[in-house]
Amino acid sequence: MDIGQLLFAKLNCIIRAPSETLAEDMGMVGQMTPAAVHLPVVGDLPSLNGANEWLNSPPLLAASLRGKVVLIDFCTYTCINWLRTLPYVRAWAEKYKDQGLVLIGVHTPEFAFEKNVDNVRRAVKDLRVDYPVAIDNDYAVWRAFNNHYWPALYFVDAQGHIRHHHFGEGGYERSELTIQQLLAATGKGGTGHELVSVDARGVEAAADWNNLWSPETYVGYERTENFTSPGGVVLDLPHVYAAPEMLSLNGWSLSGDWTMGKQAVVLNQANGRIAYCFHARDLHLVMGPTAPRTSVRFRVLIDGQPTEAAHGSDVDDQGNGTATEQRLYQLIRQPKPIVNRQFEIEFLDPGVEVFAFTFG
Repeated sequence: MDIGQLLFAKLNCIIRAPSETLAEDMGMVGQMTPAAVHLPVVGDLPSLNGANEWLNSPPLLAASLRGKVVLIDFCTYTCINWLRTLPYVRAWAEKYKDQGLVLIGVHTPEFAFEKNVDNVRRAVKDLRVDYPVAIDNDYAVWRAFNNHYWPALYFVDAQGHIRHHHFGEGGYERSELTIQQLLAATGKGGTGHELVSVDARGVEAAADWNNLWSPETYVGYERTENFTSPGGVVLDLPHVYAAPEMLSLNGWSLSGDWTMGKQAVVLNQANGRIAYCFHARDLHLVMGPTAPRTSVRFRVLIDGQPTEAAHGSDVDDQGNGTATEQRLYQLIRQPKPIVNRQFEIEFLDPGVEVFAFTFG
């Protein structure tokens, strides 16, 4: 399969074509200096007044940011593609804050639980995000930018003009060179052109693009694909599902007593299972307990066996884990060779809701 075919660009998390990213990034290294980057004016910084709330900062106004270089980062905390850009964004915020860079995260939720400010506040702390974050639950800032993607970066000069944008993963060298050039234009930037170096781990590690053959898969009926349980979907009602005899690549199924809603499936009785035939190094599941301050135990199998060396950061080597909050869980990180594998998760307690599979 041509990896270029795995460019899944929707109004959700973008997976950027790795061949394009690699060519751009490698071409930039050693060839570009800040003065060489062409940065036309593509618009003005829109109002940030539509934000519902701010974390790590009092409200910031576009007018008060004049004289500063501003980097706007549209995010939502369970998006794997944003999570993989975060090590670079954090590093830029730290490196350039004393030179006049103001980094602003705009958290625009994809799922309903991401509108819960307590959830976002916890995620911001856990992910070590200490720069200002605007809570954009009503999509007001999103619409003001006419934005369509997570993640999305907008680079704003000291006069309030948008000079560059980048959608999706990759392009880190060009992005940092853009920051350097905009800071140099203010007379406050440093003289060195060295780029940050990051040590990304866990869910933040770059995807294994050459082996990524499985797309982001939603399990709510509004956007799901390749659901293969016999009898199909029963909308918004409790139903006992069964697994098919075999799953083809990127097919998935339920077994047990579940209710499938628009955004998520909810387990009604203990010991419900979800299976997925995938081809990727990493498998993640966006999920969590339906009730606050509760937990749901689960066990993960791969090809019917304990995960052992293939376990992700949120399970042990026997595949045991506990869902304690609504977030992205890394369940599989397997060693090579990467081949088609059957993932299965059994929830030992009821009261879990599952939203989406993502891969890396």
